[in-house]
Amino acid sequence: MTVTHPVGVEEVVLGGRRSPAPPGRPPATGVAARLTRPLPALLLVGLLAAGWQLMAHTAGSALIPGLGEIARNLADITTSGALAENVRVTLTRVVLGFAAAFVVSVAAGIAMGRSEWLRRFLEPAVLIGLATPGLVKALLCVIWFGVSLLNPVLTVALAAAPALTINVAQGVRSVDPALSEMAHVYRFDALTRLRYVWLPAIVPDLFTGARLGIAMAWKVIVLVEIFGLADGVGYQLNLEFSQHNVAGVLAWTVAFALVMAAIEYGLLQTLERRAVRWRRVALR
Repeated sequence: MTVTHPVGVEEVVLGGRRSPAPPGRPPATGVAARLTRPLPALLLVGLLAAGWQLMAHTAGSALIPGLGEIARNLADITTSGALAENVRVTLTRVVLGFAAAFVVSVAAGIAMGRSEWLRRFLEPAVLIGLATPGLVKALLCVIWFGVSLLNPVLTVALAAAPALTINVAQGVRSVDPALSEMAHVYRFDALTRLRYVWLPAIVPDLFTGARLGIAMAWKVIVLVEIFGLADGVGYQLNLEFSQHNVAGVLAWTVAFALVMAAIEYGLLQTLERRAVRWRRVALR
């Protein structure tokens, strides 16, 4: 039998005698945690790079360039300024489209979570949006809106909104009914309920939906830039492909992946830790 003292020290009771339970390894905190957290991801990247280099060396084909050739192409597009300019253009389109999707999805998701009638009314549209391939959305927006800014922004919004809406709706439905009753008793207005009840409660679902939405946005923005625009990362990928430069295609792909990783680890995870910090404090 194991008992726990108020200070959190466990003791094992054997035959009427108490002996301290073997201490576990304390979790890494502070600087140590920040230094060790990226190690598994870096290990995976290193294994993938080593496997690719081995495959390139074994194949000896121009279709599978080595890491050195990819790195030279990456250095060229970086020093020429092409990387920074095209990434800026693509990110601007993604941010504008995702911002529009975020506003609409939060409103629609809360409405669907609060009203059964609205859920049944909007759910078919959300499911159709999830099932429609990103390629179809990209092609239709290129046909309808041409090379205007509305084309990529609307495509990103259509791609990101369904996943975000479903996650918000699920988060609202899982909110403790006592919170809703409290808001009703104290006669909170809609803005106060949104700020102090709904948004804090749905933060985990909101970030899950945001990750899925951003992932969809990255995919469709590249398609839109390939088919209907004259700048951006997707356009540069298509340009390298038309020149049969596999190393160039991979260099732009690596750069794009690094930008996405920076947004995930540097922005989204930081915001999420700050947003849910109150939960950890409350559970202490």
